[in-house]
Amino acid sequence: MGHRLTKIATRTGDAGETGLGDGTRVAKDAARIQALGDIDELNSAIGVVLAEKVPAKLRAELSQVQHDLFDLGGEVCIPGHSMMTQAHVMRLEALLDAYNKNLPALKEFILPGGTRAAAAAHLARAVCRRAERSLVALGRREAVGERARQYLNRLSDLLFVLGRALNRAGRGDVQWRHERKKP
Repeated sequence: MGHRLTKIATRTGDAGETGLGDGTRVAKDAARIQALGDIDELNSAIGVVLAEKVPAKLRAELSQVQHDLFDLGGEVCIPGHSMMTQAHVMRLEALLDAYNKNLPALKEFILPGGTRAAAAAHLARAVCRRAERSLVALGRREAVGERARQYLNRLSDLLFVLGRALNRAGRGDVQWRHERKKP
């Protein structure tokens, strides 16, 4: 790669446009840029999870997810380009099954919270859902890879389960009390 990013402030976006990976200039509020921004925010949210104390195995798995999300951003950045595969989706499904098998069945809704790591995973899940909605919205206007949508859908499920798994060693799930006393 060499020194590709030696100059950060290029001023080329000052007029409200930005460049895609194929050189096309688009408005910064275009659906494709919204999806890219949401994917970037998701990657950052996973970085927050990784800033917490998490098991080494999970750290390696989430690090791989961050690389996948960078690839996904590359796919979205270049219209017609495809990087996400069925193998990406299947890897998430395997992780989802592995982490979920040791959790007790849910009998109530849970609130995002518990330990700091679990709360960060729940926040990343919410950001993932937004990224997925942005990608679906983009797909209504332009072609979007099916695997890209599937990947984000599975990732949000995985982040929910990871929030629960990270709470397992700490406080446990935070139950929603639908019959609580009103103030």
